[in-house]
Amino acid sequence: MSLKLAVNSQCICGSKKKYKKCCKLFHDGENPPTALDLMRSRFSAFASHNADYIIKTTHYDNPEFTLNTKAWLSDIYNFCEYTDFNALKILEFIDGKNESFVTFKAVLSQNGLDASFTEKSRFLKVDGKWYYVDGIFL
Repeated sequence: MSLKLAVNSQCICGSKKKYKKCCKLFHDGENPPTALDLMRSRFSAFASHNADYIIKTTHYDNPEFTLNTKAWLSDIYNFCEYTDFNALKILEFIDGKNESFVTFKAVLSQNGLDASFTEKSRFLKVDGKWYYVDGIFL
C-alpha cells in the first residue's frame, strides 16, 4: 500500500519545490543526478510508502540488503506504516565523483513520540547511478 503525495503539493523532502517537479521525477524512473537528490527522494519514498524505490536505490553492500525482497518489502512497509515523516533537514553535503556523504536530520514520530535521528549517510555511484550504502547515527 502506498500513500499518494499530491503532485502539486510541496515536496516533503524539504526542497520547497512541488512534488511533481522534485522527487516524483525520480520515483517515476529518472536517475537522481546527485547523492543529495537521492537522499531527498528516498525520504519522500519512505513518507509515501514507496518500498520498491527504497529497495531499488539501496546498494548491495548495505547491511539490510537481502535477496528476500518479500520480507524486505514487509519490513519497509511496517516501518512506514507506524512512522510519521514530518521533515527532512539537510545539515551537510559532501559531493564526490563516485562517493558522497549527506548528513541529515529526519524529524519523525511514532505513536506520538519523537523518533527523530541524525545520520551521516554514504552513497556510491555505480554505472552512473547513485545508491545508498550505509550511515552512521550522530
